[in-house]
Amino acid sequence: MESNNQNFQFKTNINCSGCVTKVTPFLNDNKGIAHWEVDTTKKNKVLTIKTDGMTEKEVIEIVQHAGFTIEPLNA
Repeated sequence: MESNNQNFQFKTNINCSGCVTKVTPFLNDNKGIAHWEVDTTKKNKVLTIKTDGMTEKEVIEIVQHAGFTIEPLNA
C-alpha cells in the first residue's frame, strides 16, 4: 500500500500557548493530520505538520478557518 504521508512547514502567527490551544481542536480533529507542532520560539512561528494524505492547500485552509495566518515556509 502506498503511503501519502508528507511533511509540510508553514510560517504562521500562532505565537503563544493560547493560540496553540485555539488551533489544537482544528488540527487534532482532522483525520488527515498524523502529527503537528508549532515552534513559538522562532520568529516565523513554524508549524510543522506530518499528514496522512492531505495536501498543503488543505492544511492552509484548516489553519485559516481557525483564524490564523499561514503560508508555506519556503514562499
